[in-house]
Amino acid sequence: MQNVDAGIEAADVVIVGSGFGGLAAAKQLSKSGVEYVLISSTPEHLFQPLLYQVATGVLPATDIAPPIAQVLRRHKGADVRLGKVVDIDAAAAVLTYETEQGPRKIRYGSLIAATGANQSYFGRDDFAEKTYSLKTIDDAERLRAQIERVFAEAAGADQRTRERLLSFVVVGAGPTGVEVAGQLKELAKRHYHQEISVALVEGAGAVLPPFGGSLSEYARESLTRNGVEVLLDTFVTDIDNDKVTVKTKDGVERGIAAETVVWSAGVAAGGFAGLLAEATGCETDRAGRLLINQDCTVGGHADIYAIGDMTSLNGYPGQSPTAMQEGRHVADIIRRKKQPGTPFVYWDKGSMAVISRFSAVTKVNDKMKFTGFIAWTAWLAVHLFYLVGFRNRYVAVASWLVAFIGTGRPGFAEAEKAAAAPEAEQRRAA
Repeated sequence: MQNVDAGIEAADVVIVGSGFGGLAAAKQLSKSGVEYVLISSTPEHLFQPLLYQVATGVLPATDIAPPIAQVLRRHKGADVRLGKVVDIDAAAAVLTYETEQGPRKIRYGSLIAATGANQSYFGRDDFAEKTYSLKTIDDAERLRAQIERVFAEAAGADQRTRERLLSFVVVGAGPTGVEVAGQLKELAKRHYHQEISVALVEGAGAVLPPFGGSLSEYARESLTRNGVEVLLDTFVTDIDNDKVTVKTKDGVERGIAAETVVWSAGVAAGGFAGLLAEATGCETDRAGRLLINQDCTVGGHADIYAIGDMTSLNGYPGQSPTAMQEGRHVADIIRRKKQPGTPFVYWDKGSMAVISRFSAVTKVNDKMKFTGFIAWTAWLAVHLFYLVGFRNRYVAVASWLVAFIGTGRPGFAEAEKAAAAPEAEQRRAA
């Protein structure tokens, strides 16, 4: 790192984003001792696939969000900054990011953009205020507080009020939606010992559409057995207080009681993707994702790479394995382990999703598919492997044993401690 010009720093590589793709690129660069600056809008690395477990009390939030600086503490050349990129001059290779101390500028030799995607509401942005999403730790903790509230209020309520409070609608039957719907039923049955209604609404004709065939059908049947009402070929047309209005593809409309609506349908690229598109002339798709080149470069700029959910390339899935492989690919080009312009080729290692306790689906390829307990244990093993840090793995195993073998919810204990802290502080002050 060096200072150049007036108030402009310079770095060999700048990485924007601390998700799976950004961290994979950072670790790969460190193998060759390449110095880099990693700019993140949050101080932690978020293990997003497990957010639903924070929301439903299976895991404490701290288990899936270790500090970035801690994750990269043993990697040479790492310089982690907290800030939000607000401008980029692609011609001058300078970007501007906001910090608590004010705006800062940095010139890069190579730029890796890995800022992920936000929730999409398909033109109904008002739904954001009426629903709960699962993209950040704050989202998960907000949903967790809502879940705790409705169960607490329902415990002493009359039957009509209890049925209203314990009505849930989950929109989107991808992995997150399926996992939330299944876990809500588990939570009600095994932890709260209450009856709840859960409706899962999906616009496509199958649960877990990317899996397809027998795995999608297994997921649907498993959810139905657990008491989830699965509505396929169905779209949300409106959300009011305590009600979601849906319409089938045949035009049949109905209302569903919903005290809590979880939205997990659709993604849209974040603000940095828009900045890059404007600065580089890169085209985007309808979701605002960058239509990157085959080598993951952006537009006509060989010094700018974009990876992960903020991009679209060859129809590759918007999942963490794609982002990680892209991150390592562009890092290998920068550290000259691959030639500039080398096309990225995705290695599909398979997909998996949890439905409920002891039930999951795993697809390695078209011939190797697993369901039930075997798929569930494989899911646990894979997610445990990718959790960052020994402590996180150890605590996650302990929490899973409590939640899946027992009936406890360690994540709720975390929330109770956080709520008790201000009261304890007030008592000490008094």
